[in-house]
Amino acid sequence: MAFSLKKWLKDDDNDIFAADGSNDTYYNKTPEEAASIDNGKGKMILMEPRAYSESQQIVDHLKARNTVVVNLKRVTSDQAKRIVDFLSGTIYAIGGDIQKVGGGIFLLTPNNVNIQGSISDEKDGKDIHDNDDINIEW
Repeated sequence: MAFSLKKWLKDDDNDIFAADGSNDTYYNKTPEEAASIDNGKGKMILMEPRAYSESQQIVDHLKARNTVVVNLKRVTSDQAKRIVDFLSGTIYAIGGDIQKVGGGIFLLTPNNVNIQGSISDEKDGKDIHDNDDINIEW
């Protein structure tokens, strides 16, 4: 007996195109509908990938509707460009947003999070100070 993909897709028990909405993802909903499903339990995830292969974990967090701050200072310039390209594609697909907030640091948000304001580029102003020596310890 030959396997029929078309028959399997239309099988009542496995109908992945069910009209009842049981297979709807967050991204088939408006941001307001998705936010109500999240019950306000969104997280902010901080990540410092050390290889391109870790970018899938970042995407998984975004798909779970979490905000992610990514520090790319631990990867080479070529890997950082590949990661940003991959993440940009994901952001486009899920309708999210990506913003650079510092040297090699990016803020990625799913479509249920609105970003207001922007961080100016370090080259934009005269009164830019290097405050890398400021540390916060709890």
